[in-house]
Amino acid sequence: MKSDTDPIQVSIMISTSGPQFPLKDLSVFPGSATLRKTKGSRMKRRVFAFQVALLTATFAVGSLWAQNKYDPGASDKEIKIGHINPYSGPASAYGTIGKSIAAWFEKINAEGGIDGRKVKFISLDDGYSPPKTVEQARKLVEQEEVLALFNPLGTPPNSAIHKYMNQRKVPQLFVATGATKWGDPKNFPWTMGWQPNYQSEARIYAEHILETAPNAKIAVLYQNDDYGKDYLKGFEDGLGAKAKTMIVSKQSYEVTDPTIDSQMNSLKASGADTFFNITTPKFAAQAIKKAAEIGWKPTHYLNQVSASVGAVLTPAGLGNSVGVISTQYFKDPTDPQWINDPAMNDWREFMKKYYPTGDLNDAFNVYGPLVAQTLVQVLKQAGNDLTRTNVMKQAANLDITLPLLLPGVNIKTSTDDFYPI
Repeated sequence: MKSDTDPIQVSIMISTSGPQFPLKDLSVFPGSATLRKTKGSRMKRRVFAFQVALLTATFAVGSLWAQNKYDPGASDKEIKIGHINPYSGPASAYGTIGKSIAAWFEKINAEGGIDGRKVKFISLDDGYSPPKTVEQARKLVEQEEVLALFNPLGTPPNSAIHKYMNQRKVPQLFVATGATKWGDPKNFPWTMGWQPNYQSEARIYAEHILETAPNAKIAVLYQNDDYGKDYLKGFEDGLGAKAKTMIVSKQSYEVTDPTIDSQMNSLKASGADTFFNITTPKFAAQAIKKAAEIGWKPTHYLNQVSASVGAVLTPAGLGNSVGVISTQYFKDPTDPQWINDPAMNDWREFMKKYYPTGDLNDAFNVYGPLVAQTLVQVLKQAGNDLTRTNVMKQAANLDITLPLLLPGVNIKTSTDDFYPI
């Protein structure tokens, strides 16, 4: 038989909207916070007070669980993010984007993570091959169970998984391609672009040519896929009715081609004095170098996705690259005007500490941290509601300016605007 002063052992199962768990061995001892097994009203009052306290605790814990909502890939301690990049193959120059993103998340984790949660960044190689992209996407979604697929690179690779990601209702977020199709929230609510879209960029070149050389004879080299055709459409739309007369030659290439030498010879033979170069880094460098070798000196427009001193112009020969015209929306690390810029100085310190092997002349190493910062903002806005639905909701509710963007360029989205920049 227990004495009146023995502790009462209480085991409680709290049922809330979250998981159930026991509060083990909750003992109430005699003393200042006593609950003696005594008779009378004092005992009843204390039992009642104790029950009220437990009820209060139940609601408090229930409220806590109600606030924390998770889909696969998220927990109290971790946020699992998937990524696909061409670390090998014809577009391997873009591999540094994945490495710089990984470095940025390493920095974020070293600083405590996002609301105390560490980012687990799983980046896989697809070699810029759409069938491989499908394989890697399925692995990330179905096996790794990532919260979102973030910044997968390339128009053909992303096109291959476009329907799959939307059918699975997993964010295909801030894709590393400017194809116009990524801004279609009505039909593809789980896919969002990030960089300026290709057609808008191409119209800028067309407008510049119409203003500066209205009688230009234009030659176009483009990659024969959705990426190249998207740029070409924007360019022709920008030229309007004059496109048929101003464009004197169009040559395409396959991403598997070893060189574009024959195409460049044909473009020169057309008599064109203006050249629109719609190519990924490997072929952009080849085109610049080949133009110099054959003595062709047109006014040269290069699409932004290959506008990197480190990845394209240096391999092509800086002397051969003089006069090339392109666009940009973030600060180029080789531009002298940013030599003492605080944001660029911070970026250089970041590179030195977290990605010391990265090329400081490669603009893609600025792109990576920028898009990573955008995702960090989305995850911060999501708070404790780390569901895929809320991730997309927050991605469609951005209005931020990042220091590495050019002055006047910001990131803004809405439920009907999936073009962040």
